[in-house]
Amino acid sequence: MAGFSLMHWVIVALVILVLFGRGKISETMGDFGKGIKSFRKGLTEEESAPVTKPAQIAQINDEKTQGVPVDTATRSTNS
Repeated sequence: MAGFSLMHWVIVALVILVLFGRGKISETMGDFGKGIKSFRKGLTEEESAPVTKPAQIAQINDEKTQGVPVDTATRSTNS
């Protein structure tokens, strides 16, 4: 049993086709291809996104919190 012959691989291929069917295999490969395309699209979007510096992030956070009332009920003044 040094290796598999061509006849062994043909039998394995036939068993796989009988179990899964031709349609399921092609659907699976189509889904696999869509996944790869989506992954590549995500990578290119990530690379083209502008890099935000920490100072810009702090400024954005300050702008978001301006005008927001502070909840005084959670603060304890009777320490």
